[in-house]
Amino acid sequence: MTTLVLSRRHILAAGGSVLATGASGLLVPASAQGLAPTKSMSGGSNNYRKGAKIVDRIGKGGFVMSGTVLRAGDGAPLANQRIQIWAHTTEGQEHEPQSHGATLTDKDGKFRLEMPQIIPVFGQPHGHLAYDSGEFKTVFLRPIMKSAKDKSLEAHFVLQPA
Repeated sequence: MTTLVLSRRHILAAGGSVLATGASGLLVPASAQGLAPTKSMSGGSNNYRKGAKIVDRIGKGGFVMSGTVLRAGDGAPLANQRIQIWAHTTEGQEHEPQSHGATLTDKDGKFRLEMPQIIPVFGQPHGHLAYDSGEFKTVFLRPIMKSAKDKSLEAHFVLQPA
């Protein structure tokens, strides 16, 4: 059984939180109001190929790249947004055309694309993703995998109008 100890310090801190957020902050769950846009990552645009084809899968698959695309500010999911994906894989290097492909988000702003297993290059197993359709500002991401043995990687975009 957990024992709750309330000291004067805990009561003062809780009271300060109520004053800072207002009583309504206790009743209303956090919302996506003011959701900040995603910033491009350093190295994210390396080997980018403008206009990579929309594909069902890159190569033979076996690894899953997935994520979400939301609108900055209100956090609304963005459907039919083009996300380009490329990486250094067991079937090709990230500068080669067969290592590139694109997919579209679904009605919930989610995307998923199967590709060959990502392998380390320069010591880091990582993928590259880009939103570049023009309706929103271009964003390049370069997420790094926790382990080269991982079978999936997620990346999330929060886009602001162009």
